[in-house]
Amino acid sequence: MNKDAMAIYRILRKEYPNVKCELDFKTPYQLLVATVLSAQCTDKRVNEVTPELFKKFGTPQKMSTAKQKDIEQIIKSAGFFRVKAKNIKGLSKEIVNEYQGKVPNNLDDLVKLPGVGRKTANVVLGHAFGIPGITVDTHFGRLSRRFGWTKSTDPVKVEFEVQKLIPEREWTNLSQRLIWHGRRICTARKPKCGICPIAKLCPSYEKN
Repeated sequence: MNKDAMAIYRILRKEYPNVKCELDFKTPYQLLVATVLSAQCTDKRVNEVTPELFKKFGTPQKMSTAKQKDIEQIIKSAGFFRVKAKNIKGLSKEIVNEYQGKVPNNLDDLVKLPGVGRKTANVVLGHAFGIPGITVDTHFGRLSRRFGWTKSTDPVKVEFEVQKLIPEREWTNLSQRLIWHGRRICTARKPKCGICPIAKLCPSYEKN
Protein backbone atom coordinates (compact mmCIF):
# COMPACT_ATOMS: atom_id res chain seq x y z
CA MET A 1 0.00 0.00 0.00
CA ASN A 2 1.30 3.46 -0.91
CA LYS A 3 0.40 6.60 1.07
CA ASP A 4 0.47 8.94 -1.94
CA ALA A 5 -1.65 6.56 -4.04
CA MET A 6 -4.12 6.11 -1.19
CA ALA A 7 -4.40 9.89 -0.73
CA ILE A 8 -5.40 10.22 -4.39
CA TYR A 9 -7.77 7.28 -4.11
CA ARG A 10 -9.51 8.72 -1.05
CA ILE A 11 -10.34 11.83 -3.07
CA LEU A 12 -11.62 9.72 -5.97
CA ARG A 13 -13.75 7.72 -3.55
CA LYS A 14 -15.28 10.93 -2.19
CA GLU A 15 -15.78 12.36 -5.69
CA TYR A 16 -17.41 9.20 -7.07
CA PRO A 17 -19.08 7.51 -4.07
CA ASN A 18 -21.59 5.35 -5.94
CA VAL A 19 -19.63 3.53 -8.60
CA LYS A 20 -21.16 0.85 -10.77
CA CYS A 21 -20.58 -0.84 -14.08
CA GLU A 22 -22.05 1.30 -16.86
CA LEU A 23 -22.90 -1.72 -19.00
CA ASP A 24 -26.45 -3.05 -18.58
CA PHE A 25 -26.66 -6.73 -17.64
CA LYS A 26 -28.71 -9.20 -15.60
CA THR A 27 -26.40 -12.24 -15.54
CA PRO A 28 -22.64 -12.91 -15.60
CA TYR A 29 -23.06 -14.19 -19.16
CA GLN A 30 -24.73 -10.98 -20.31
CA LEU A 31 -21.95 -8.90 -18.74
CA LEU A 32 -19.34 -11.04 -20.47
CA VAL A 33 -20.98 -10.53 -23.86
CA ALA A 34 -21.51 -6.80 -23.25
CA THR A 35 -17.86 -6.37 -22.25
CA VAL A 36 -16.68 -8.14 -25.40
CA LEU A 37 -18.90 -5.78 -27.41
CA SER A 38 -17.49 -2.74 -25.60
CA ALA A 39 -14.05 -3.08 -27.22
CA GLN A 40 -13.49 0.07 -29.32
CA CYS A 41 -17.08 1.05 -28.58
CA THR A 42 -18.85 3.22 -26.01
CA ASP A 43 -20.87 1.68 -23.18
CA LYS A 44 -23.81 3.77 -24.32
CA ARG A 45 -23.75 2.19 -27.77
CA VAL A 46 -23.41 -1.30 -26.32
CA ASN A 47 -26.43 -0.67 -24.09
CA GLU A 48 -28.42 0.25 -27.21
CA VAL A 49 -27.45 -3.04 -28.89
CA THR A 50 -27.78 -5.60 -26.09
CA PRO A 51 -31.55 -5.45 -25.38
CA GLU A 52 -32.40 -6.95 -28.78
CA LEU A 53 -29.41 -9.31 -28.65
CA PHE A 54 -30.33 -10.67 -25.23
CA LYS A 55 -34.02 -10.86 -26.07
CA LYS A 56 -33.19 -13.27 -28.89
CA PHE A 57 -30.04 -14.94 -27.56
CA GLY A 58 -29.84 -14.20 -23.83
CA THR A 59 -28.16 -17.44 -22.74
CA PRO A 60 -25.00 -19.23 -23.89
CA GLN A 61 -27.18 -22.12 -25.07
CA LYS A 62 -29.21 -19.88 -27.40
CA MET A 63 -26.20 -17.85 -28.56
CA SER A 64 -24.13 -20.95 -29.34
CA THR A 65 -26.77 -22.24 -31.76
CA ALA A 66 -27.53 -18.87 -33.36
CA LYS A 67 -26.42 -18.11 -36.89
CA GLN A 68 -23.38 -15.84 -36.86
CA LYS A 69 -25.00 -13.59 -39.48
CA ASP A 70 -27.99 -13.05 -37.19
CA ILE A 71 -25.66 -11.97 -34.36
CA GLU A 72 -23.74 -9.71 -36.76
CA GLN A 73 -26.90 -7.99 -37.90
CA ILE A 74 -27.88 -7.06 -34.34
CA ILE A 75 -24.44 -5.88 -33.15
CA LYS A 76 -23.39 -4.14 -36.37
CA SER A 77 -23.42 -0.63 -34.87
CA ALA A 78 -20.97 -1.70 -32.13
CA GLY A 79 -18.13 -1.91 -34.65
CA PHE A 80 -15.85 -4.83 -35.64
CA PHE A 81 -19.10 -6.79 -35.71
CA ARG A 82 -17.82 -9.83 -37.62
CA VAL A 83 -14.96 -10.50 -35.21
CA LYS A 84 -17.14 -9.78 -32.18
CA ALA A 85 -19.95 -12.03 -33.43
CA LYS A 86 -17.47 -14.86 -34.04
CA ASN A 87 -16.02 -14.46 -30.55
CA ILE A 88 -19.42 -14.22 -28.85
CA LYS A 89 -20.65 -17.36 -30.59
CA GLY A 90 -17.33 -19.10 -29.87
CA LEU A 91 -17.21 -18.23 -26.17
CA SER A 92 -20.85 -19.29 -25.84
CA LYS A 93 -20.04 -22.71 -27.29
CA GLU A 94 -17.09 -23.05 -24.90
CA ILE A 95 -19.23 -22.15 -21.90
CA VAL A 96 -21.85 -24.73 -22.91
CA ASN A 97 -19.38 -27.49 -23.75
CA GLU A 98 -16.68 -26.96 -21.12
CA TYR A 99 -18.39 -25.22 -18.19
CA GLN A 100 -21.91 -26.71 -18.08
CA GLY A 101 -23.43 -23.51 -19.43
CA LYS A 102 -22.08 -21.31 -16.63
CA VAL A 103 -19.56 -18.50 -16.94
CA PRO A 104 -16.38 -19.51 -15.06
CA ASN A 105 -15.63 -17.36 -12.01
CA ASN A 106 -11.84 -17.36 -12.23
CA LEU A 107 -9.40 -15.49 -14.42
CA ASP A 108 -7.49 -18.51 -15.75
CA ASP A 109 -10.60 -20.08 -17.28
CA LEU A 110 -12.12 -16.79 -18.46
CA VAL A 111 -9.07 -15.81 -20.54
CA LYS A 112 -9.25 -19.15 -22.35
CA LEU A 113 -12.56 -18.09 -23.91
CA PRO A 114 -12.48 -16.59 -27.44
CA GLY A 115 -12.10 -12.81 -27.42
CA VAL A 116 -11.60 -12.60 -23.65
CA GLY A 117 -8.45 -10.99 -22.26
CA ARG A 118 -7.48 -9.94 -18.74
CA LYS A 119 -9.39 -6.66 -18.98
CA THR A 120 -12.68 -8.33 -19.92
CA ALA A 121 -12.12 -11.10 -17.37
CA ASN A 122 -11.52 -8.62 -14.54
CA VAL A 123 -14.68 -6.67 -15.44
CA VAL A 124 -16.73 -9.86 -15.19
CA LEU A 125 -15.03 -11.06 -12.00
CA GLY A 126 -15.45 -7.69 -10.29
CA HIS A 127 -18.99 -6.77 -11.29
CA ALA A 128 -20.66 -10.17 -11.72
CA PHE A 129 -18.91 -12.24 -9.06
CA GLY A 130 -17.62 -9.68 -6.56
CA ILE A 131 -14.02 -10.87 -7.00
CA PRO A 132 -11.65 -7.86 -6.95
CA GLY A 133 -9.78 -7.17 -10.16
CA ILE A 134 -8.08 -4.24 -11.87
CA THR A 135 -9.39 -3.32 -15.31
CA VAL A 136 -6.72 -1.55 -17.34
CA ASP A 137 -8.36 0.29 -20.23
CA THR A 138 -7.01 3.39 -21.97
CA HIS A 139 -8.32 5.68 -19.21
CA PHE A 140 -6.90 3.60 -16.37
CA GLY A 141 -3.50 3.36 -18.05
CA ARG A 142 -3.34 7.08 -18.83
CA LEU A 143 -4.30 8.16 -15.30
CA SER A 144 -1.95 5.66 -13.67
CA ARG A 145 0.94 7.14 -15.62
CA ARG A 146 -0.13 10.72 -14.90
CA PHE A 147 -0.40 9.93 -11.18
CA GLY A 148 3.11 8.46 -11.25
CA TRP A 149 1.88 4.99 -10.29
CA THR A 150 3.59 3.40 -13.28
CA LYS A 151 5.65 4.29 -16.32
CA SER A 152 4.56 1.27 -18.31
CA THR A 153 2.22 1.22 -21.30
CA ASP A 154 1.82 -2.56 -21.03
CA PRO A 155 -1.65 -3.19 -19.51
CA VAL A 156 -0.52 -6.32 -17.65
CA LYS A 157 2.46 -4.52 -16.09
CA VAL A 158 0.23 -1.59 -15.15
CA GLU A 159 -2.22 -3.99 -13.51
CA PHE A 160 0.46 -5.68 -11.40
CA GLU A 161 2.20 -2.44 -10.43
CA VAL A 162 -1.01 -0.72 -9.30
CA GLN A 163 -2.06 -3.83 -7.36
CA LYS A 164 0.86 -3.11 -5.00
CA LEU A 165 -0.40 0.41 -4.24
CA ILE A 166 -4.09 -0.09 -3.39
CA PRO A 167 -5.74 -2.70 -1.10
CA GLU A 168 -7.20 -5.68 -2.98
CA ARG A 169 -10.74 -5.07 -1.72
CA GLU A 170 -10.74 -1.74 -3.62
CA TRP A 171 -9.43 -2.96 -6.99
CA THR A 172 -12.78 -3.17 -8.80
CA ASN A 173 -14.00 0.19 -7.51
CA LEU A 174 -10.60 1.77 -8.15
CA SER A 175 -10.87 0.69 -11.78
CA GLN A 176 -14.34 2.16 -12.17
CA ARG A 177 -13.41 5.42 -10.44
CA LEU A 178 -10.32 5.94 -12.60
CA ILE A 179 -12.35 5.22 -15.74
CA TRP A 180 -15.05 7.70 -14.69
CA HIS A 181 -12.46 10.36 -13.80
CA GLY A 182 -10.68 9.76 -17.10
CA ARG A 183 -13.90 10.20 -19.07
CA ARG A 184 -15.09 13.28 -17.19
CA ILE A 185 -12.04 15.29 -16.11
CA CYS A 186 -8.63 13.72 -16.80
CA THR A 187 -9.23 13.38 -20.53
CA ALA A 188 -6.56 12.37 -23.04
CA ARG A 189 -6.51 15.78 -24.69
CA LYS A 190 -6.88 18.98 -22.70
CA PRO A 191 -7.46 17.48 -19.23
CA LYS A 192 -9.54 19.77 -17.01
CA CYS A 193 -6.83 20.25 -14.37
CA GLY A 194 -8.36 23.53 -13.22
CA ILE A 195 -11.40 21.76 -11.78
CA CYS A 196 -9.69 18.49 -10.83
CA PRO A 197 -9.94 17.65 -7.11
CA ILE A 198 -6.68 15.69 -7.37
CA ALA A 199 -4.62 18.48 -8.96
CA LYS A 200 -2.66 19.36 -5.81
CA LEU A 201 -1.53 15.76 -5.41
CA CYS A 202 -0.98 15.02 -9.09
CA PRO A 203 2.66 15.03 -10.25
CA SER A 204 1.51 15.81 -13.81
CA TYR A 205 -0.34 18.97 -12.81
CA GLU A 206 1.27 22.15 -14.05
CA LYS A 207 0.02 25.46 -12.77
CA ASN A 208 -0.54 28.05 -15.48
